[in-house]
Amino acid sequence: MNSPLRPRATGRVTLSDVAQLAGVSPITVSRALRGERAVAPDLVAKVRAAADTLGYVPNPAARALASGQSSHVAVLIPMLSNALFVDLLEALQHTLRQAGFQTLIGITHYDPSEEETLLREQLLHRPAGLVVTGLERTEATRLLIAQSGVPCVHLMTTDAPAGSYCVGFSQRDAGRDMARHLIAQGYRRIAFAAAQLDPRTLQRLAGWRSALVDVGLYDEVLEWLNPAPSSLALGARMFEQIMGQTPPVDAIFFCNDDLAQGALLAAMRTGVAVPQRVAIAGFNDLTGSDQMVPPLTTVRTPRAEIGHAAARMLMGLMQGEPSDSSAIDLGYTLQIRHST
Repeated sequence: MNSPLRPRATGRVTLSDVAQLAGVSPITVSRALRGERAVAPDLVAKVRAAADTLGYVPNPAARALASGQSSHVAVLIPMLSNALFVDLLEALQHTLRQAGFQTLIGITHYDPSEEETLLREQLLHRPAGLVVTGLERTEATRLLIAQSGVPCVHLMTTDAPAGSYCVGFSQRDAGRDMARHLIAQGYRRIAFAAAQLDPRTLQRLAGWRSALVDVGLYDEVLEWLNPAPSSLALGARMFEQIMGQTPPVDAIFFCNDDLAQGALLAAMRTGVAVPQRVAIAGFNDLTGSDQMVPPLTTVRTPRAEIGHAAARMLMGLMQGEPSDSSAIDLGYTLQIRHST
């Protein structure tokens, strides 16, 4: 029986340590842990028992370097505090994991320079694929993606340039259609309230603006833009500010449901009737929007569907099988409820 191994100075258990305890060669350990059929079942059991005893965890970066293949996908998203990206990420990760891929997540905080830094770090791990959010980034980041040779899919957009791949919907069209709904309901002083002011929010703003311009209702004083992070509290404050505007508004389209939910709570607290005095609409149909008083009219965005579709598209690219279409448009749905 092999004698117990002494811990290394680094405290890290290696492939050779497992091989010594199992009484086999390092290459047999490597093949057994990869699940190759050429390794006899009894040897696989012995190797796995040794690995469990020592607490051995394979180094995916070393494996990728040795084999030229990687089992992980780098994913860059703006925030994890936003339920939109949580839903998307869960779907993306679930589909990739079923195919044997792990996700290496980076949070950019809507900062192009932070995205560039994260991408440089993640490319050191030789990812098999890359998922990024939107199209707006530094020129250096674009070059890194292009020159890396790593298959890449862009999320939440359908406007990727030639040679790129994307999954999402038209933010501009969604903003325009919500504004058109409010116009059709008879509202004429329709404010647009936005926070964070990331590129997708500004695309919704452009859609809202175009709808109002088309019918002669646009007025720049109806734009309420705040670069602060979105929150219920900010939505409440913006609602109170907008309601003090003269001449008064009769509808407010918030760029996301966080703000709109905060506005509905503020309206309830201050005795403002919704939609009789002012209509309120949101964007994304986040959890709880259908339970607000009154239930919130909003745009339902297909976050989970985007995650699943992006994962499938990326897996095809990683296998050398490009998608039939470089852009998958999953659309959106107006959820018309009692707040408008």
